[in-house]
Amino acid sequence: MMIGRRTRSSIAIAATALTASLVLTACGGSSSAQSADGKLKVVASFYPMEYLAQQIGKEHVAVTDLTAAGVEPHDLELTAKQVATVQKSDAIIYLKGLQPTVDQAVGQSSAKYKIDATAASPLVDHHLDEGITETDGHQHDGPAGDPHIWLDPTRYAAIAKSVGDGFAKADPAHADDYRKNTDDLVGRLTALDQEFRDGLKDAKSKTFVTSHAAFGYLADHYGLTQVAINGVDPESEPTPARLAEVQKAAKDNGVTTIFFETLVSPKLADTVAKDLGLKTAVLDPLEGVKDPAKEDYLSVMKQNLANLQAALGATPATTGTTPTATGTPTS
Repeated sequence: MMIGRRTRSSIAIAATALTASLVLTACGGSSSAQSADGKLKVVASFYPMEYLAQQIGKEHVAVTDLTAAGVEPHDLELTAKQVATVQKSDAIIYLKGLQPTVDQAVGQSSAKYKIDATAASPLVDHHLDEGITETDGHQHDGPAGDPHIWLDPTRYAAIAKSVGDGFAKADPAHADDYRKNTDDLVGRLTALDQEFRDGLKDAKSKTFVTSHAAFGYLADHYGLTQVAINGVDPESEPTPARLAEVQKAAKDNGVTTIFFETLVSPKLADTVAKDLGLKTAVLDPLEGVKDPAKEDYLSVMKQNLANLQAALGATPATTGTTPTATGTPTS
């Protein structure tokens, strides 16, 4: 009998939680208000949450990201050590419903401050496109809706404010610093939002095709239409009917580029692009970054803007980035 991916996750969660409880017992299981070096112990579920924690907490926090750099976060399985880290943390930043193992570990944690991104920015359902719903064959846990809220800078700013408030409550001695850092970050996100508005306002086309339905919030906010080959789960397999719909949408809207992402194989996007004689390029959903020393949320989002402008025929923005394409039209 084949065991589904979500069933395997549930089994792994139970086993890991039991092992973690033994780890905590062996270590004494106590949790101080702050770590030994005086820093707030913060756990982030994956990169967008880690970025907020680092930018807002700065020198006052010790941040542990549960999802390693370069790892696709949707199917994260926590180790016993990671579960123990979650249970002993002072503050947790996560996005409920995206990572079931994280949700369960958070539920078992005694941390006083649990900051759920969806509380600051509620999720919205994004169907693949008009008349098409996601049928990827998997059971999705948690609240219904598209989890990729961080790709709208204004929604991300709302989450940042929630994190800042949480840190200020968890560590009142540094509340003023957390508030200042939050204001600084919100200011940068507001400027990024304006760059997108200015950079896409004269786009000749408003439709883009992507391998993964991660950009619904971005499309909604900037008046674009996302046509996705896959649903919100990047590992789902599209049906032949779905591929035919995508090909028709691409032809009808003069699409020049098929976008793929960095943490998942580009094979599917390459195949569709080859069939249609189109280019391929990266549109990064920022679920993680491969090299945090060389890129961050803001730099990747600005590169996304440059790539969208090139694909949609918009005037290039003055952001210091150039569009990156990885393929050429195929005759």
